Amino acid sequence: MTERMPTIDSFEMITYEKQDGVATVTINRPRVLNAFNLRTLAELSEAFRDAAWDDSVAVVVVTGAGDRAFCTGGDVKEFAEQYTRRPHQYWKYMAQFIECHDRLRRIGKPTVARINGIVVGGGNELNLACDLAIMAQHAYIQQVGTRMSSVAAAGATQWLPITVGDRRAREILWLCEEIEAQKCLEWGLVNQVVPSIRGADGNYLDVKTLAEVRTALQDPNNRIDLTALDEAVAAMCQKLIDKFPDSLRYTKQQTNFWRELVWAMTSGHAQEWLTLHFAWLETYEGMRAFMEKRPPDYRGLRRRAAEGRSTEFLWGPYEKTCSRCGAQGLPSEFRFCGQCGAALQ
Repeated sequence: MTERMPTIDSFEMITYEKQDGVATVTINRPRVLNAFNLRTLAELSEAFRDAAWDDSVAVVVVTGAGDRAFCTGGDVKEFAEQYTRRPHQYWKYMAQFIECHDRLRRIGKPTVARINGIVVGGGNELNLACDLAIMAQHAYIQQVGTRMSSVAAAGATQWLPITVGDRRAREILWLCEEIEAQKCLEWGLVNQVVPSIRGADGNYLDVKTLAEVRTALQDPNNRIDLTALDEAVAAMCQKLIDKFPDSLRYTKQQTNFWRELVWAMTSGHAQEWLTLHFAWLETYEGMRAFMEKRPPDYRGLRRRAAEGRSTEFLWGPYEKTCSRCGAQGLPSEFRFCGQCGAALQ
C-alpha cells in the first residue's frame, strides 16, 4: 500500500492512446479477464485525469484487451491474499476505486464503454459509470456480489435501479445470472449491440441467445471479429465530436444528477461496510471457494445461524481464556489453547 502512484509514461496494467480527438483507455490484463487490482485503478485514475485536462480529447472510450472480457471487476486473487488477511487495507483500495469512478464520471467529456467481451461484477460498475455503451453480441453482463460474499455497492446497487428499473435491478443483483447481449439492449444496460462472430463464409452469424453464442464458438470454423464493434464505436465518437463541447459537458453534468446524488449518499458508507465485511466468515468462505474452484457453502452458513453458532467468526467469537497460560481472546469453539496446548473449558 506504499506503492508510488503511476504517471502516464509508467502504465503497466492499462494502455492509453489518443488519436483524432478520441482517448482510448484499455485494461490490459487479459490473462485475468481484465480484472483490476489496486495498481490498475490507480492507472485508470491517472488516465482519466489526463483525458479530462487535454483539450485535444473530445471523447473517451473505455474497453478491455482482447475479445474475451471487457472487465471482470476486482482481482479476487488480490482480495484473498491481501484483504481477507488485513481487512483494514481494503478501505484504501475502496478509496482508490471511488477516486477512479469520480474521475471517470466527472471527466467533463462523453465516455463510451466498448464492450468487447464479458462484463462481470465491478466491470459492470465501470460500464455503468460510462455515459454510453456498445456491446459485442458474444458478450454478457453479470453481477456476482451475493455469490461471492460481497455487495455490489461500488456503483451497481446505486445505478442499476436508475438504469433498468427497480425490479430488474433486484433480479440482476440478487440472482447473479448472466444477461445476454440482446436482453442487455432491451433492458437499457447498453445502447447498441453489434454482431461479433463470423462464420466460415466470412459473414457475421445471427446469434441471439448465450446458448447460440456458445454453440457457434465451439465450431472451429467460426471466430470472434470485433470489426463491427470498432466501427460502431468510431461512428458514435464522431457523432459526439460534432457537438458543442461546453453544451455537451453541462448536459452531461445535468444528466448525471441522480447518479451523483445516490453515489454521494452511499459510496462512503459502502467503503466502511465492505472494509468491515472482509473480516467476516462470509468473505472468508467466498474467497476460499473461488480460489479452490469449488461452490461456496451457502447453506452451511445458514445452518450455523440456525444452530446458534457464529456466522461472523470461523471458530466462534473471541471469548475463551486459558487457565494455564492466561492467553485471552481464544475462539469459543477452540478445544485447546493455541499458545500452550492446554485443554480449554
